[in-house]
Amino acid sequence: MALLILAAVSGTGKSTLARALLDRHPNLRLSVSHTTRSPRPGERPGVHYHFTDRASFEAEVKAGRFVEWAEYAGNLYGTAHSTIEAARLAGVDLLFDVEVQGAGNLKRAYPEACACFILPPSWRVLEDRLRGRGTESPESLARRLATGRQELAVADRFDYLVVNDVLDAAVDDLTAVYQAARLRTVTGLAHLQSLRAEAGAG
Repeated sequence: MALLILAAVSGTGKSTLARALLDRHPNLRLSVSHTTRSPRPGERPGVHYHFTDRASFEAEVKAGRFVEWAEYAGNLYGTAHSTIEAARLAGVDLLFDVEVQGAGNLKRAYPEACACFILPPSWRVLEDRLRGRGTESPESLARRLATGRQELAVADRFDYLVVNDVLDAAVDDLTAVYQAARLRTVTGLAHLQSLRAEAGAG
């Protein structure tokens, strides 16, 4: 099973890229995270996120049910162990659309995962995208930009960097990353095991 992690500064278009990548690759499924934030227009429970309240989320954390969790912009986000196990049993690959802190936690838990950081074409474009949402107060926008500067400082720790300027080109780049991840963890390992058995090399 290949694990592909996407993280980005807020407003970079990560979720749009994730949807486009999923449309291209039927065997790649979205890992549906849990969150305490309110749904945005068009988001459906169980499809985009498992929406919950803070008390319930914190109870799940104490019970050890999350492989990773983080707080971002005042809301909690997490990935359940059961989500990854269900994908493994189904024989599908998983795409994680997570925050930067969550990406680091996932990579520590699953070192074989492929972590990709999505970059905006420029800081000015990023600011325009966030303002264009129409959902951010000046204070919230300032917080997101401040967090974004901190996240850019660690972006070079990821396995790959992809610039989201032209959508189709960025999806092509992510497709190449996904294919590389499959060669490393799915196709390549399966062939290696077959060769070892044939050669009597264990």
